[in-house]
Amino acid sequence: MPTDLRRHVPNALTIARFAAIPVFAWLYLVAGEGPAWGAGIFFAAAAVTDQVDGYLARRWRVQSRFGTIADPLADRLMIGTAVVLLWATGRIPLLAALVVVGRDLLLVLGYKVLAPRGLELEVTFLGKLATWVLYAALALVLVTDQGTAWPLVLLWIGVGLAVLAGAQYAVRTRSALRSRPGEAGTGPGEAKGG
Repeated sequence: MPTDLRRHVPNALTIARFAAIPVFAWLYLVAGEGPAWGAGIFFAAAAVTDQVDGYLARRWRVQSRFGTIADPLADRLMIGTAVVLLWATGRIPLLAALVVVGRDLLLVLGYKVLAPRGLELEVTFLGKLATWVLYAALALVLVTDQGTAWPLVLLWIGVGLAVLAGAQYAVRTRSALRSRPGEAGTGPGEAKGG
């Protein structure tokens, strides 16, 4: 594949994930009560593209500033949309929804604090793991009957991992602000989180 085309493929997948968000919401809302297989499969496909675009960008060495910012934002919005819809329709507890959305808002605010100072936090394994578990748990909630217990257990595991990852990023942010308070540049990596 030509290098110029390779440069655009990962970003195109990220943009497709943004475009998928309203389609996912529509599929879920029209499914009515019971398992929402269309929305669940669509959501799972979005999770796969999250892995594929990052893998291709690294393999082809075509990471871009757009991808660094947009890829984690697409994750946050897709997961956040699913969490809000599932809570609004009574399929997941309010506390789980608040923790996930609140943690993601803090990550975005963290980016706003760090980027103007030229600070960057690398995505951690714990952050990636939290994102993977949340994607899996939410997809399983979507395709099972309301009240099915085991997808909710997995969801709470994902929520716990998300809290731990958020705490890890908070500690790293504090350390970065103390050690490099005056440097200029940009660094959105902390928004990837998980």
